[in-house]
Amino acid sequence: MQIEHLTLFIRIAVTHNISMAGNELGLSPAVASAHINKLESTLGVRLIHRTTRKVSLTEEGKAFLPHAEDVIASVEAARASVGAGSFLPRGTLRVAAPASFGRMHLVPIMADFLAQFPDLKVDLKLSDTIVDLVEGGFDIAIRNSELKDSTLIARKLAPDHRILCASPAYITQYGQPSSPHDLTNHKCISLIGLENWGFHTDEGQTVIKTTGNFRTDNGEAIRDACINGLGITINSKWSVYKHLKSGNLVQVLPDYPLVSNTAIWALYPSSRLLAPKVRAFIDYLAQHFVNASQWED
Repeated sequence: MQIEHLTLFIRIAVTHNISMAGNELGLSPAVASAHINKLESTLGVRLIHRTTRKVSLTEEGKAFLPHAEDVIASVEAARASVGAGSFLPRGTLRVAAPASFGRMHLVPIMADFLAQFPDLKVDLKLSDTIVDLVEGGFDIAIRNSELKDSTLIARKLAPDHRILCASPAYITQYGQPSSPHDLTNHKCISLIGLENWGFHTDEGQTVIKTTGNFRTDNGEAIRDACINGLGITINSKWSVYKHLKSGNLVQVLPDYPLVSNTAIWALYPSSRLLAPKVRAFIDYLAQHFVNASQWED
């Protein structure tokens, strides 16, 4: 039983793709398949189910996985104790991220990140649709949301405080609401399907069903519509902080915080035997966003 075979098996368990796992380790699809066949032959059991779309672990594979991880973790710890086992990030890193956050805060840092890791390539999918990491073949997903129960590993990167905003022109024309209940008399811009806004008040949580004449499915579009005077909206501070500083937008109802537990998260399938390219990207993001005061001030 070879260490390389165990390493490949663990990556297949994460990626659900023999070719992708083999590519991470510098193996051709044929060689990767041969390695898994050899491992299964050595053990005398089938470890994975192969289909045309993906592979999945058999019951025997699921039982074997934690033991394989323990072996590799022990080997890596032994190598590290003598300063060996350095693995440089390489290959293609596939990242999924929300459209607005990705354009505003990920794309601008890619030049520096790739300069630090010249053997890496990045495929960045920008979409506000929640993607399945395994089905989509992604290494990591960035999400700005409330973290739900998940089998994925999550690392918090930065806060995602959300506030109400309006343009000065809108406030001049329609006035400043003094309480959440006043919003029922205002034009509100909302994400499609998220018209109910929750607030913390002295009486407890209050939910207001908002109305307006413009909705959209994109955060930047909501922000820009707000700047152009279409109404009051909810937006993340990372999206509007420059416009608040310039005076294009003003905060509305600052004494009534929104009910929100959102943050910026990095999600990935497993923390054990994490591919060097994934670890490098997560560590880079964590360092970059360690001080999010640029949008929190």
